[in-house]
Amino acid sequence: MAGLKRALISVSDKTGVVDLARGLAALGAEILSTGGTAKILRDAGLAVTDVAAYTGSPEILDGRVKTLHPKIHGGLLGRRSNLKHVADMQQHAISPIDVLVVNLYPFEATISKPDCTFEEAIENIDIGGPSMLRSAAKNHPDVLVIVDPRDYVRVLDSLKAGTVTPALRQELATKVFQHTARYDNLIAGYLARHGQGTSPSRFPAVLSLLYERSEILRYGENPHQQGAFYRDPTSREPSVSRAKTLHGKAMSYNNYLDANSALELVKEFEEPAAVIVKHNNPCGVALGGNAVEAYVRARATDPVSAFGGVIALNRPVDIATAKEITSTFVEVVVAPGYAEDALAHLKRKKDLRLLDIGPLTGATRDGLDLKKLVGGLIVQDRDLGALEDLRTLQVPTRRRPTDEEYAACAFAWKVCKHVKSNAIVYARAGQTVGIGAGQMSRVDSVKLAGMKAVLQVKGCVMASDAFFPFRDGLDEAAQAGITAVIQPGGSIRDQEIVEAADEHQIAMILTGMRHFRH
Repeated sequence: MAGLKRALISVSDKTGVVDLARGLAALGAEILSTGGTAKILRDAGLAVTDVAAYTGSPEILDGRVKTLHPKIHGGLLGRRSNLKHVADMQQHAISPIDVLVVNLYPFEATISKPDCTFEEAIENIDIGGPSMLRSAAKNHPDVLVIVDPRDYVRVLDSLKAGTVTPALRQELATKVFQHTARYDNLIAGYLARHGQGTSPSRFPAVLSLLYERSEILRYGENPHQQGAFYRDPTSREPSVSRAKTLHGKAMSYNNYLDANSALELVKEFEEPAAVIVKHNNPCGVALGGNAVEAYVRARATDPVSAFGGVIALNRPVDIATAKEITSTFVEVVVAPGYAEDALAHLKRKKDLRLLDIGPLTGATRDGLDLKKLVGGLIVQDRDLGALEDLRTLQVPTRRRPTDEEYAACAFAWKVCKHVKSNAIVYARAGQTVGIGAGQMSRVDSVKLAGMKAVLQVKGCVMASDAFFPFRDGLDEAAQAGITAVIQPGGSIRDQEIVEAADEHQIAMILTGMRHFRH
């Protein structure tokens, strides 16, 4: 880079900074720096000019003001090709700064600490850093600005080779504005959640979303659509988004959707559980004494639909489970770990995607559910509604559920929450038997659950995600052999529905809670 005279380096993340500074100095640059960065560079034997000495103004307010100075921002913003700018810089003894290397106070790491106080968070809001970055990025044709330590080597190589192109400068400037936007979003989100003197809003007037691109997908939902996967860097909940890929082909758009649905359902259970999802609906769910028993029982619900499905388990995969999984075609396995021999066995299937989500214990489930509209966004709480004790709920029918029916209803209700509306689940204790999903009328979902059932329906229970508008659903269920029903209630025909249940000697539990899933 012709005319490289001065570089300002002030970083929170010190990774690679000594090698970069040494390379810049070798190219003839005077190194300006501050605080801890200046000390590290001096300790490495580099000549460093303190910013305070360069500006002639000492750091004040406990370091809050040190780079907010005309000699800094003039040196960054002054256009070298603008004669008026050059004259102003000469008049005010402002020297050009050709390279700026800055990354910001660790606000994200600070607020991630469980014991972080509001005052500590505020003190870790960087002011001078973003200001310098924005100045340099605005003037990127004249100033090379670096915010990411991963760019140090290639930028230094380009400087040495004299191949710093306008495209490289603009790429680095773009990264700066993405970085500062992300930083500001983190701060705005934190302040919205930790308001002082006011009630923090779950739905603020301006919703700032922060997602980082993790990968470009081969295509979207269909091959003619492009797609990409973005990750929320602030999320700490075990999830598909934070999973470690251990093996297999790259995940597709639909793989991500199905894997997320399967995992969120299997999280509902404390006991060993397995979920198989196909086309974003569960086609088999079961509990067992261990992972392999749960998986085999889940697969038995609908072996045909399970072919090519996505599996989620809430226990680590052992060799017995691995052998059952590889006995048929499976797209994705999501689990909190894999035994060494199980992993080796699964890897024999070269295309099988294996995701490790880490331990599920102690996971806090929270956050918002967002759905994109054309030109807008609808936002709600995630549906984390759960029933603690079904025996406390209203039973409007003459017959009360048996202990076995209560257990089966509790299981079926958890599954039903994750089935597309209109949703009907036939189940016995710890195992789905038939699932009717996504029909436009509830009675059709009831019929579909029976049509899909390959296991015996007689003696099973039925869960419905919303109330029955007519008694026809109960009549169909009775004909199939259902003995108990769990549903929200709330229809204007509730009495008619209860009378139908009584006619068929079906016990009914009313939850008062609906689980639509569109």
